[in-house]
Amino acid sequence: MNDHILKGLNEKQVEAVKTVDGPVLVISGPGSGKTRCLTHRVAFLISSGLNPVHVLAITFTNKAANEMKERISALLSSPDDFEQPAMPTIGTFHSICVRILRKEIPVLGYKSNFNILDTDEQLTFIKRAMAELELDTKRYNPRAMLNKISKLKTDLISPEQYHPNDFMEKLVSRIYTLYQAELKKLNLLDFDDLITFTVKIFKTKPEILEKYQARWKYILVDEYQDTSHDQYQLIKLLAQRYKNLFVIGDDAQSIYAFREADIRNILNFQKDYPEAKVIMLEQNYRSTQTILTAAQSIISKNKNQFPKTLWTENQEGQKILVKETLNERTEASFIVQQIVEQMKAGKNLHDFTILYRTHAQSRAVEEALVSHGFPYQIVGGIKFYERKEIKDVLAYLKLIHNPQDILSFERIFNVPTRGIGEATYEKIIATGESNLIEAVAAFGKTQSKSKKTDSLGNFYTLLKDIETTANQENLTSTIGYIIDRIEYEQYLKSLSTSKGSTSYENVEERMENLKELLTVARKYNSVEPAEGRQQFLEEISLIQGTDTAEGPSRITLMTIHSSKGLEFPVVFIVGMEEGLFPHARTVFAPHEMEEERRLCYVAITRAKEQLVITHAKYRNIFGVTEVNLASRFISEIPKEIVDYRLVSNNGYEEETIIY
Repeated sequence: MNDHILKGLNEKQVEAVKTVDGPVLVISGPGSGKTRCLTHRVAFLISSGLNPVHVLAITFTNKAANEMKERISALLSSPDDFEQPAMPTIGTFHSICVRILRKEIPVLGYKSNFNILDTDEQLTFIKRAMAELELDTKRYNPRAMLNKISKLKTDLISPEQYHPNDFMEKLVSRIYTLYQAELKKLNLLDFDDLITFTVKIFKTKPEILEKYQARWKYILVDEYQDTSHDQYQLIKLLAQRYKNLFVIGDDAQSIYAFREADIRNILNFQKDYPEAKVIMLEQNYRSTQTILTAAQSIISKNKNQFPKTLWTENQEGQKILVKETLNERTEASFIVQQIVEQMKAGKNLHDFTILYRTHAQSRAVEEALVSHGFPYQIVGGIKFYERKEIKDVLAYLKLIHNPQDILSFERIFNVPTRGIGEATYEKIIATGESNLIEAVAAFGKTQSKSKKTDSLGNFYTLLKDIETTANQENLTSTIGYIIDRIEYEQYLKSLSTSKGSTSYENVEERMENLKELLTVARKYNSVEPAEGRQQFLEEISLIQGTDTAEGPSRITLMTIHSSKGLEFPVVFIVGMEEGLFPHARTVFAPHEMEEERRLCYVAITRAKEQLVITHAKYRNIFGVTEVNLASRFISEIPKEIVDYRLVSNNGYEEETIIY
C-alpha cells in the first residue's frame, strides 16, 4: 500500500520516511528534497494505518503549511476517492498555539475571544505605558522597548520573573509590567504571547499537557534550525511522553539569529535525545556541481556544524564568474550587461535574481535596470494587511468580534469623519464600560441633545447594524456591508480632494485592495458567521511578513535573508566586500562570522545554473565612499572553478584571469 509513497525517493529519503518510531534528525542540504521527504513521511505514517489525529506537523509559514497539506492530500488520494482523505494537524507554530489557546486560555484568566495585536498596535500600547510612567519617547525608543520585551517573551521570561539591576533594564521591566497588564485587561494577546502562553499552560497544568501529548503522538517539525527558545520548549514538552519527534532542517542554513533562531537547537538535538537517529540528505537536485563545490568550500570553514558533502547527478556547469568593478555604478552596469547577453542566449527576466547583504545596495542596481528599461521587483515593502484602507475596514470587524478592543475602537471612532473628536473619545473610554460599543450609548445618554449626541447615536446605530449583519451574514457580505455602510469610497475621495492632500490620490487602487480583501474572505463564507470571522482574523494575524517573488516576468531583487527557500537559474551576489559581506560587525565575533558564512552558503545555493559574484574597489554607501578589499568568502572558493575578471589600472578596460 505504501509503494507509491516511496516511489521516486532516493535511498536516504526512504530511510527518513520509514524510520517511524523514536526521535529522528534529518540534516537536509539545500535542494535535497526536504519538503518532499517531510510530506512523504506524513503520508507514509497515515497510509500505514496511523490515525491522522495523532500526527502534528509544524512549519514556519502559512504558505509552507498549505503546500504540505496539498502534497499530503495528493499522496493519500486515489482516482476512486470521492471524499478528501482525513488529514493530520498541519500549521505554523503560532496557528497551532492559537487553536490550543482558544480552548485552554481561560485557565490564565483570559477569554477565548481574544484578539491578536499587530506590531503597530503593540507600539501603541508600549507608548501608553511609557506615557503613564512619564517617559519621553524621544529619549527612550518605544520600538526598542518593544523589541526587548519580545526577546524576554521568547526567552519565556514573564514580567513577574524579570528582576534586572541595570537602570535601562528596570525601565523595560516597568513598561513590560504595565503593557502586559493592559493587554490582559482588554483581552488582547500579541504574537509572542501565543507561544509563551501555551508553554506556560503546559508547564503549570500537566493535565492539559497530557491531553495534547496523547493526541499528538507523532510530531514533525520543518526548518528546525530556525526554531527559537520558546518554540524549542513547546516541542520538547509535547514530545516528551512518546518521543516520536521527527525534525528536519539544515544547520548550514541557520541565518535568522536576529529573529531569535537558535542554531543550538539543531546542533544539540542528539544531546536532548541520545537515542536519536541522524540521517543526512546530501544529494542536491537543484544546482550544478560547480555551484555546490563553491558552497561546500565556504561552509567547511565553520567549526559549529554537521559536516556534510553535497553532491549531484547534474552536470559540472559553468565556472563561478567573479567580477571586480571600479564602483557600484560600474558594478550595476556589468550586471545589466550580463543580463542582456544571457537574454540573447534565451534566458527570461524571471530567470535572474540579484542578491545583496543590505537594502541600501539596491539603489545603483535599480537605477541601471530603470535606465535599460528592465522591469524588476524588490521583495519587501508595504504588505497588504498594513495598508490603511485594509486596517480601517478590519478594525470594524475586530471591534465587533471583541468589543473590548480599544485599539480598533480608537482607529475607527472618527473614520470616516463623523464629528466625534478626541475629547469625546476620551470621555467614552472614561465611562468604564468594557463593551466599547455600549460605551458609546452610555456616554450619549449623559449628554443633552446636540449635534454631538446625534453623531454618537448614528455611530452606535452603525456599530449595532454591523454587529447584526456580522452575526447573520457570511464574511464576504459582512465586509462588503461595512465598506458600503460607512461610505468608505466617498471618504477616500474626500481625502484625495482635500487641499494639500497627496496620500489618498489613487482611490481606485485603494478600492481594488478592498475588493481583494473580499476575495480573501470568500473562503470562510461556508463557515458559521462568528467562527468564520474568528478564523479570518486569525489568518490575518498569523500571516508571515515574507513577500513572494511571484507575478509577471521581471528581475527579482532582494536581500539574501529574503531569498531562503527560493531558486533561480542565474544568481548575482553583489557587494562581496570585507565590511559589507561579511558585515563589519562580525569580524571580531566568531559566532557571528559563522552566521555570515552560512548566509553566503544560502546565497550561493539559490543558483541552479550560473553564479555571478561582484565586488567594487570603491563604494558609496550610507553617504560615505568606502575602499574595501574583496570578501574573504571569494578566496575560500577553489581557484580552479573561478573565472576572475579584474579592473585594469585605468579603471575602464577589463583584464581577464581564468584559473
